[in-house]
Formats: sequence, C-alpha cells, structure tokens
Amino acid sequence: MEEGAHQREKSGLEEVTLRILGSKSTTAADTETATSSRPEVLSLRERPNASALIIGGGINGVGTFRDLALQGVDVALVERGDYCQGASGASSHMIHGGIRYLENGEFRLVRESVVERNRLLNLAPHYVKPLKTTIPIFSTVSGVLSAPLRFLTHKQQGKPKERGAFLIKLGLSLYDSFSRDGGTVPRHQFKGRTKALAELPALNAGIKYTASYFDASVHNPERLTLDVLQDGEKAGRTADGTRNARATNYLAVTAITADGVELTDQLTGESFTFTADVIVNATGAWVDKTNQAMGAATRFMGGTKGSHIVLDHPELLAACNGREIFFEHTDGRIVLIYPMGDRVLVGTTDVDADMDKDAVCTAEEVDYFFDLIGHVFPAITVDKDSIVYTFSGVRPLPRHDETAPGFVSRDYRIEREDHTIAGKPVPALSLVGGKWTTFRALSEHLANDVLALLGVERQVSTATLAIGGGADFPATDAAVEAWITAHATDTVDAARVAVLLTRYGTRAAAVIDYLQAGDDKVFESTHELSTREVAFMVENEQIGHLVDVLIRRTSLAFRGLVTAELLDELAQALAAPLGWDAATRTAEIAHAQDTLDRFHGVQVQSLIA
Repeated sequence: MEEGAHQREKSGLEEVTLRILGSKSTTAADTETATSSRPEVLSLRERPNASALIIGGGINGVGTFRDLALQGVDVALVERGDYCQGASGASSHMIHGGIRYLENGEFRLVRESVVERNRLLNLAPHYVKPLKTTIPIFSTVSGVLSAPLRFLTHKQQGKPKERGAFLIKLGLSLYDSFSRDGGTVPRHQFKGRTKALAELPALNAGIKYTASYFDASVHNPERLTLDVLQDGEKAGRTADGTRNARATNYLAVTAITADGVELTDQLTGESFTFTADVIVNATGAWVDKTNQAMGAATRFMGGTKGSHIVLDHPELLAACNGREIFFEHTDGRIVLIYPMGDRVLVGTTDVDADMDKDAVCTAEEVDYFFDLIGHVFPAITVDKDSIVYTFSGVRPLPRHDETAPGFVSRDYRIEREDHTIAGKPVPALSLVGGKWTTFRALSEHLANDVLALLGVERQVSTATLAIGGGADFPATDAAVEAWITAHATDTVDAARVAVLLTRYGTRAAAVIDYLQAGDDKVFESTHELSTREVAFMVENEQIGHLVDVLIRRTSLAFRGLVTAELLDELAQALAAPLGWDAATRTAEIAHAQDTLDRFHGVQVQSLIA
C-alpha cells in the first residue's frame, strides 16, 4: 500500500509474480508459497517487532523513517510496491512554495514550503536545483473582483477569469516576503511585452507582461527518496551490527491477526506477523484502504488525479529558454511547461480520482496538454509522436466532498486511531495530505508525535543535515568538472563518471569503487548502465523487478530511452545477482513491457519471438 498511487502497476506485478511462482495467488491463503531470500524481509521475519512500524514507502513515509532512525528509535518500514512508486513518483517534479495556495489563504503552508524549498536547495543540491519560472500575463486588472470571493469561499465564482498583473504582482510580493529568512533565490521581476518577447520570442504575442521568479525542481524524486531511505538505514546501524532501522519494499499489510500485523511478500507470497508499539499509516491516497486492511473504517481521503506528459520536442525546449512556463489556462487550472534536460515536461490535470481504476493519462488529458501549449506558444505544433512518456498519480488530499479539486487544501494533518493488535491497544497515526516540498518538516512533525507516544526525547533535527549524495556536492559547474576529472579512471571514463554523479550525487564515489572491484561491462544498448552497476543496485537498492531499474533507479524510461535491446540486456544483467532463470527473465521483460504500455504510454517490442 504505497503513498499515492499509480494504481500501481499492480495487476501487471501480480501477473509476473504468478509466472515466477507458478501458483494461483500471492496472498496468505496460498497453499504453496516460496520462502523469501531477501535480507530485508529476513531481518523483519527473524525479529518481528519494532517500536514503530511505518506503512508506505513514499517520500513522507521514508522521511519519517529517517527522522525516527536518527533519534535512535527501533523503526521498520514496509511498502507494498517499490519505493516512490505512487504519488511521490508522479509529481510535477517541483520543489516550490506554492504561490497559488495564497489565494486559498494557506499562508502557513506557503511560508513552510518556501522555507523548506530553500533548505532542500542546500541539503540536496545533487537533485534539487533552482528553477526560473515565468508567468505570461494577458491582462492588467482581470480577476481583481473575483479573487476575494475565491479567497473567502474556496469556490470558483462563475466563469474562470485569469489573474491579471495586479493580482500576480501582489501575490509575488507576498511570496518574496516569505523568503527573507534564509532566502536563497532572487526576488521576482516584471517585464513589459516588448522585453518579454525579446527574451521569449515564441510566446503568444497577445501577452501584456511576464513575471519571473525562482522556485526549484527535483529531477530525480525517486533517487532522492532512496537517499533519504539509505540515510535512515545507516543511522539505525549500531556498533555491534544490530539493525534498528529496517525497510522493505514489495511487502504488504494484508490483515490484522491475533498475533499481529500480517505482512505478505509480494514477490513470493510468504506471510508472517509483525508487532509494533506505534503504527504510522503513510500510504497517501490509500490511507483509508490501509486502515480497512487493519480492521478500521476511516473516510479521511479524497485524492485527485494528476497527469503529465514528457515530450522530445527541440523547438518547444528552445522556446522555454531554460525556464518553467507557469500559467493559468483558460479553464482556470494552473498548468506548467518546463524543460528537464533535453525533454519537456507538461502538466498537470486535477480531477477527482476513482481509487478502483488505474490512474493513467487519458487521451482527453493529452488533448488538454496540447491545447495549453498552443495557448502560450501558438506557433509551435505538438503531436502525439513527440510524447516519449506519460505518467499519472493520485494526490493524497483530504476528503473534500463538494469542494472543487483546485481549492482542496494541500496542507496535511495527522489523525489517530487505536487498534487492538496481539491483545493490546496500539496507537495508529494516519497521515492525511502532504506535499513533496514539505516532506522534511512533515516528517519531523510526524516523528515528534511518534516520539511522544514512545516517551522518547528528540536527539537531533534534520533541518541542517545533508541528504545522501548531497553531502559535499560540488557547488559550481567548474567544481562539478573538477570532481568528474578527479574520479575518472582508465576503466571508468569521465563521461561515465558524469552520469554516475548525476544519478548518485557524491555517493557516486562509492559506486565507482564498486565498479573497479570486479569485472564490468558497459551496456551496448545504453552507455548509462553497466553490468556491475546493476549488481550494485541489487546489492544496495532493493531491486524487485526489472522495471524498477528503468523507472525508479534511472531516468531511462522517463526520457523515452527504453528499447527492446535494453530490456534484454538488463534482464541478463539482473539474472545472476537475483537468481533469475530463463523463464523468469522472459516474464520480467513481459512485465516491464506491460507496465510501460499500460501506465506510461510506451510501447517496446520484444526481441523474443
């Protein structure tokens, strides 16, 4: 039960597991199940208790895991799918203060978000980068009358009216004021039509102004989540080798029994029970379903679906001129277009989600994205041939009944329910809401609540602790080049080091050492992977399926670089460290193809006849 939800690649995952096991089901009711050999599962099974059990491996669950581990708490985390597989991996890849939340009166959230944005720029500079953002503005005073009503009622008043320059100026001035304490980005700037079009000539000539300000982006949210997780695991290792911070993916909460919380391995079907003094439900949009599995009926959640497309479109990339274009579309929805490397990300929608259906980007949403591109860049033609990847997730928003999705609070709250587990009452904290930008502060808040229940004092704050490969990350382009030069070797050349630094931050140094400690071969299908790096991922990053490497350990799928040759070569490289036979390799390739097609709009032909 992961945070948020691509409804999870779930059915495809179950299908490939069935092929591997040769059984009818992967639940505890099976008469035949395989025994897990994964060390992470064995660690939980052999010592089936902890002070705190966190359910959900999205960024908020993982952040809370790290925080508690740093306090010396014996903590365990389980995730039904892969880490960052749900909403955490389906975000707009932005670390931002949320300027549009000002209109909803969420000043506390905006202030916290700006402070946390500034922190992450310093704590995770390997993944979080400054992002210049430009708003095209088509009027001067439009929306002045309707905005106060939206603020007071949290409802759209009549036909949507775009925000004019006056309102945007007011909002950005307030936004800047929140950055005064520890601010690390420049203040906003306004430009008139002539200067704006000189800077961005492809913009709609009907604009009157542009407003530019800085937020931040996270180009590798999945890997940042892994860094946070590994920081927690490292903090939980004691001098005598005891592991007091244990985390496992592909392990689901399936029931409450007389002996404890039933956990079922999604790769083998094996089940065992686990007990804890406190339970944290951080499964995002699935919070209610997780509580239901534990015998408690709750109605906290009301998630909304958001979709995105990734384009390979050099003309649109050039038109953005290295910045995000952030604006209000004709229906009043705030949308964005921005470059990520040599690709362009376009999003997002905001519609009520049906949790019983797969969260996928629909044809209607694709048409909506093309329409919004045409609104801002009317001379640029975009068609479906330019799409290399699509993704969709369910935001973990609170239940909102008649409130329109765009007006639902992005803030969070913590609800407490008590469960009777193994004959005693166990407090369970459910996280309702939460956003990427504030994960560190949210995790600290949630961890404090757990510490209070356990009677444990906080030992350290995470406010100034570098995250993973962000420690000592080179601060300038020249310093990056120097780092690459210093770590290049005869067997790992500078180009390969650059890829590793981008992927792991300064943890790349340990990866390079690992690559040189044995025979290694760079893939023929891509220069961005090698056989020994794949082995490193298996050994250190809990690979459950082939598709984990394509989507969440690398950005190869996101950039549309998956080929049939890559699938075959990756399956071969994973076979030895994971003990896959020929039938399993074939099943894993089929599962990857199905996942990419069904959830991401990517069709990859098979090499297998």
